[in-house]
Amino acid sequence: MKKINIIYWVSTILILLLMLWSAIGSFMKNPDAAKMMAQMGYQAYVFHFLAVAKILGIIAILTPGFPRLKEWAYAGFTFDLIGATYSMYATGFPVTNWAPMFIFIAILAVSYIYYHKRVAAGGFKDAAM
Repeated sequence: MKKINIIYWVSTILILLLMLWSAIGSFMKNPDAAKMMAQMGYQAYVFHFLAVAKILGIIAILTPGFPRLKEWAYAGFTFDLIGATYSMYATGFPVTNWAPMFIFIAILAVSYIYYHKRVAAGGFKDAAM
């Protein structure tokens, strides 16, 4: 159980820090980010909406209970990462910009898998769906 908890918390903290950093960055005035958004064809309000959704997802994953909400948060993070990866690929960004996203997707997958292992092994409050 200790191994499961360590893997879960390390992967979860890493992915949540990534999402928090991304959300905070969406509200900063950064000319490079504005150029990237323009190249992908997105308006700033899309990134502001996603930033709020990321913060709500972080809260959902860290809050005990609410297993269905956690599932939605993990799904939202998955859609966000896959969508960002595809957007960069489709708009001609070099592989060096979008390939590392697969590492973040893998970390998210580990967090999700070990979330369910924790629930199954420990009978946590999240087990009641």
